[in-house]
This record gives sequence, C-alpha cells and structure tokens, in this order.
Amino acid sequence: MNTILIIEDQEDVNHMLAESLTAAGYRVQSAYTGADGLREIHTGLYDLVLLDIMLPYKSGDEILKDMRQFSDAPVIIISAKDLVGTKIDLLKLGADDYITKPFDLGEVAARVESNLRRSRREQSGSRVLRHKDLLLDESAKRVTVGGTEVELTAKEYMILEMLLKHGGKVFTKANLYESVWQDEYLGDDNAVKTHISNLRSKLKKVSPEEEYIETVWGLGYRLHHG
Repeated sequence: MNTILIIEDQEDVNHMLAESLTAAGYRVQSAYTGADGLREIHTGLYDLVLLDIMLPYKSGDEILKDMRQFSDAPVIIISAKDLVGTKIDLLKLGADDYITKPFDLGEVAARVESNLRRSRREQSGSRVLRHKDLLLDESAKRVTVGGTEVELTAKEYMILEMLLKHGGKVFTKANLYESVWQDEYLGDDNAVKTHISNLRSKLKKVSPEEEYIETVWGLGYRLHHG
C-alpha cells in the first residue's frame, strides 16, 4: 500500500483529499503547516506528497527545495494560482505535477496513480546504488566495497538499501524497524542497533579507513558524507 502525505493548511480541503485517497486504497497522513509537513517528510517514508504552495510558517517551494536534497518521491503541487511562470519555477525546483484549485477529486486520484506508476518504472530501472566506493546492485542483491564483495544478511542489506536510496535522510530506529521488520515499533531498539553495528563492522573490515553510516545523536542514522 502506497503512503501519501498531504500538506494543506485548509482543513476542509485536507480532509476531503484524505478521505478520497483513503477510499482509493492509499495510506494517508495529513499536515496543516509547512513546518509540520517538513518534519513529516524528514521522519516518515512517503511514496508521494501533495503539497500546497501557500502554507503558514514555511512555504511549499521551501519544502520542495529541502525535500529534493534527499528524496525523489513524486510531488504534486496544489495551488490556487494558475500562473505559467509559477508552474515552470516549481517544475524546475523538482515538482512532478501541478493541480489548480478548485479541482476534481477524480482527477487528483488519477494524477496520484499516474505519478506513482511513473515513479515505480523509474525505480525499477535503477539497478545500482552508489556511495563513495560502495556499490549495491539491486538486481543481483550484491554489495561491494572497493570491488570486494561484502556478505550481508537480508535485513542488513535492506537497511543499507534504504540508506542508499535516501542519501541525506535521517532514519529513526522506528523508521528502520517498521520498514525492514514490517512490524510496529514498540521502543525496543536492540534489533536495529545490533544490525547497524554488524553492518558497520562488515563494511569497516573491507575498508578500515572509511565511514559509511553516521549516527545522528538523538535522531537516528544516515549515510556519512565526510
């Protein structure tokens, strides 16, 4: 089931979109300010974002610019403005589609499905993920560091794959546990900590001088870019 984030400050519009997309079979989360929306993007895993441009505390274009530093998830802009220049600027910033208010809910659902389908095609075509001298071949399920193969367990591989797909994103222990273990996170972080530790040890054994995974204290983990 795909998960969609709606960032829209008008409660009636947000609720209407959420109900329509939930009925269409999507998991939906709502945010009502730019600040809350950006926090959700940083801490949650979303397959698509519906983003209003005129938001309190943080504008939609600021959110889009920030999001594109670590996520390729499709973004559909919702705007009361139907200005060609505005559309072009937002598409250049990384938006995938643009819907003008007032909109038809059937059209929104069709645009969501179309963008998710395109995203799935693009992801299926992307077979090799790279970070420094580390390569993860998705089709072969093979990880190498400096050309040397690293033997990983299934869960270690899944954790590394998630980090590589979202290079600048900080993943909380809850993010990793719920995505990799496919179960509710109840606060026991031993499983995640143990797998991260084992993963680091295996990578360091091949390349002792290099760091690949960074601990962001109080938040979680992300790729190390130093």
